[in-house]
Amino acid sequence: MSQSLKSVLNSLLDNAGLTTGINQQKALQSWAEIVGSTIASNTVAEKVEHGILIIRAATPAWRQELLFKKALIIERLNKALGKQTIRDIRFI
Repeated sequence: MSQSLKSVLNSLLDNAGLTTGINQQKALQSWAEIVGSTIASNTVAEKVEHGILIIRAATPAWRQELLFKKALIIERLNKALGKQTIRDIRFI
């Protein structure tokens, strides 16, 4: 029985411990798509460290607004990634 190339690659990435890093990178790349253009134009997805996404907000008012939406944003990110990659978001 042959496995698909995708499943073989996913297995190799999992075994090498690289899946988490790849998903964290995907979270950064899909930030604008997940949150929409208004939020994306007022924020910068800077990095992910140990499941914590660091987002730079344009103003303190935006930072406060995003704090109210944090749980929803985490849920949307993880749904798009297909895994529970993002544990928390820090807005700076």
